[in-house]
Amino acid sequence: MAKVFKWLVFLALGLMVLLAVVAFTLHRWVSTDDFRQRVEREASAALGVPVALDRVAVDVWPLPAVALSGISVKSKPPLTLERLEVRPRWQPLLAGKLAVATLLVRKAVLPQQGIDAVLLLLQKKKTPAQAAATAPSAPAGQASMDWLPRRTVLDEVTWISAAGARTTVNAEAALGDDGLPDSVSLKLIKGNLQGLEAHLKREEPKAGAAGDEWALRVDVGGGKVEGKLGLKKVAAAAAREELELQGKLQTKDVEVSALTAPSKSLTGRLEASTTLHARAATTGALVEALQTQTTFTVRNAVLNGLDLAKAVKTIGLSRGGQTALDTLAGQVNTQGKSAQLTNLVASSGALSATGNVAISPAKALSGRVSVNVAGDSKLGSAIGGAVGVPLTVGGTLDNPEVTLSRSALLGAAIGTALLPGVGTGAGANLGDRMGEGFRSLFGK
Repeated sequence: MAKVFKWLVFLALGLMVLLAVVAFTLHRWVSTDDFRQRVEREASAALGVPVALDRVAVDVWPLPAVALSGISVKSKPPLTLERLEVRPRWQPLLAGKLAVATLLVRKAVLPQQGIDAVLLLLQKKKTPAQAAATAPSAPAGQASMDWLPRRTVLDEVTWISAAGARTTVNAEAALGDDGLPDSVSLKLIKGNLQGLEAHLKREEPKAGAAGDEWALRVDVGGGKVEGKLGLKKVAAAAAREELELQGKLQTKDVEVSALTAPSKSLTGRLEASTTLHARAATTGALVEALQTQTTFTVRNAVLNGLDLAKAVKTIGLSRGGQTALDTLAGQVNTQGKSAQLTNLVASSGALSATGNVAISPAKALSGRVSVNVAGDSKLGSAIGGAVGVPLTVGGTLDNPEVTLSRSALLGAAIGTALLPGVGTGAGANLGDRMGEGFRSLFGK
């Protein structure tokens, strides 16, 4: 028995020495300039744009991995990565299949324009035959799953938007067998939403439940956003299936300007209830199809860049200033990057306002608000309330503007002529209503 044990020990030591020699030899081989240049050529041919590497290495400790260092993809602008590390899953590898266990990306700078340029080149390189060969199918879909890393780690990865805004994140994600995330954690260490932390975790499936659910928590602006997200497959036309995303979120005590940074057009503490829905054929298309509905209240709100009380007194000619509000509430509906604010209600002492405002993807504002300043008009007092001055909202989110419509401006001039200092607001209100009536009458 002792002799058998001795031979087993010798055999184990021999295998360890053999593996060490193989690892050393492999490390020396892949570290040569010839091997590095070969990898550069293969990567350049695959992407359609020159790729440069400083070093290729096989690491054994702390875990076996293939690492590429000093990567530069020569797109315009270039994509750079200090280190890209791939750790394989050993069980499939022993069976002759390459499956990725962990992908580590460290200190990368990824401009969106460079990413778009590479994607465009890849689309041009793909022939119709290649496109047909990669059409979705059950076996191909399963094969592509093997290339998805079960764990992805981002260490100081910087994304630069098309507008030049830089966002740097640390993140880690773990995927389940179905390719959907089991858990995700993210922290923004630089950028407009600096300090934001988000955590997503898949919950245990409930009996009889269709699809999967995740618990989401986001810490931002001194408050938090919490809720549940659900994803399931639903029947579509032509016997196909689509993905349906649904969710309910609660926002508590979040500083509004932390969500709109760098813009600080509105400050205050946000309380909100949000429902979201999207339906699409792929997970990537869900983002574009996303629609949200939010009911909100902002406490101690301050509207910067606009003095509504002064705008009323100057019949919409005022620019700049700020408006402090005791109450600001309303609803927000979004689709993609567009937003529609409806049923807006704001009040502060003698001032109150109502209206609807749209925000375009370019952050341009359009809409109308009616502002009342109690006691500002003798006529308003005589009829038992303030006279609303209708204002047209324009400009941008960072530089809002309010003006009178042409019909309201004409009414204000007539009101001022008839009752100097008294009839301006009433005339503007009447003129605006007449203008709306004429547009309805003539369909314009």
